[in-house]
Amino acid sequence: MTAILSAFRDADLRRKILFTIGMIILYRIGSQIPTPGVDYAIVTEQVRNLTSDGQTSMYSLINLFSGGALLQLSIFAIGIMPYITASIIVQLLTVVIPRFEQLKKEGQSGQAKMTEYTRYLTVALALLQSAGIVALANNRQLLGSGQQVLRDGTGIFGIVTMVVIMTAGAVLVMWMGELITDRGIGNGMSLLIVAGMATHLPAQGMSILRESGGFVFAGVVVAMLVLVVLVVFVEQGQRRIPVQYAKRMVGRRQYGETSTYLPLKVNQAGVIPVIFASSLLTVPILITQIIQSGGGGQSDNWWNRDVMNILTDPSDWRYIVFMAVLIIFFAFFYVSIQYDPNDQADNMKKYGGFIPGIRPGRPTAEYLGWVMNRLLTVGSIYLAVIAIIPNLALSAGITSDGGGNGLGAFGGTAILIMVSVALTTVKQIESQLMQANYEGFLK
Repeated sequence: MTAILSAFRDADLRRKILFTIGMIILYRIGSQIPTPGVDYAIVTEQVRNLTSDGQTSMYSLINLFSGGALLQLSIFAIGIMPYITASIIVQLLTVVIPRFEQLKKEGQSGQAKMTEYTRYLTVALALLQSAGIVALANNRQLLGSGQQVLRDGTGIFGIVTMVVIMTAGAVLVMWMGELITDRGIGNGMSLLIVAGMATHLPAQGMSILRESGGFVFAGVVVAMLVLVVLVVFVEQGQRRIPVQYAKRMVGRRQYGETSTYLPLKVNQAGVIPVIFASSLLTVPILITQIIQSGGGGQSDNWWNRDVMNILTDPSDWRYIVFMAVLIIFFAFFYVSIQYDPNDQADNMKKYGGFIPGIRPGRPTAEYLGWVMNRLLTVGSIYLAVIAIIPNLALSAGITSDGGGNGLGAFGGTAILIMVSVALTTVKQIESQLMQANYEGFLK
């Protein structure tokens, strides 16, 4: 709070914070504007009276990220998820496509080209997701109620208009997030996600209190505070590997021996594995429902009888185990792509650095890989435990709404994102304050 109060005293930083707040307010206003062709009264009533049949649970993460705009079919219904998914896909393609790997090494110009590719992919994914959501709404399968949520007389032109508007809304959200990153404070995409999640806290807290009673609500609040402390502890946790640099000549100057450390975070992957796993579990359900809606109903086969029953029931122990295994796998997979011990060892060797007791080159790379695997084991299990907390709460009968969606904004994934973004934003504010103080000192 001291850093935030000091930030408002600085004119430049105050302008950035107010700009960020203004963009977040515009985003929340757009999340409440219904798409043309949607019967907003019926949608609002259906969302309020969701049954616990589990059919909306597959949208819980996307709906949470969009601040509730998805199930309300607003113009920002798709939200920021297409951009997040596109960013992850482009990062993964750097390993598969040599062109992307070359762009990654070109610095600022290469990063600008990668951002351009990410935007194009965002538009394609937004178009695909909006078409799928509108198709489910048109076939009365979005809210699992069997009731038409579109206005009577909505023809093919009206459906195409809805898809175009939702796609444009996703692009507009992407633009707003990039504006916050460039002209505001913090990461724009992350702040928009947190803004949507935070709006759910009061309503879902009251729902838990009403549905489960005061004792359970007090337990959820205490567990949430403990979870916040745990997330802060792990997110700030580092393994600091000591590094020494030998004496070297740069031009005519000789630089003496220096000692520093290489910080390796415990949770190197962030929340990306959770998003990966949730998206992967959602895709087959969405495709199955679209195919069945176009083919005349649900057939009794092994896919619908066994697989779909598991994927649409987050309280099933098989779903929980599968979710945890996917998160652990994606944590190792993502970090192995983003962090290369061989490159780190080569850079250290190039500048005369070495780890005490470890020879430069290949032994250093093997040591860094060994340390990273140990950290990943702890970090991936931590992510899996955090992510399945809403599923465990759902198994225990604790829900934040009537739709069988677990704890919602009180869940582990939401807390992990909100706390991580808050820590990053405060650090950025403090660094800019420090820079402003240094400028004043030099003047």
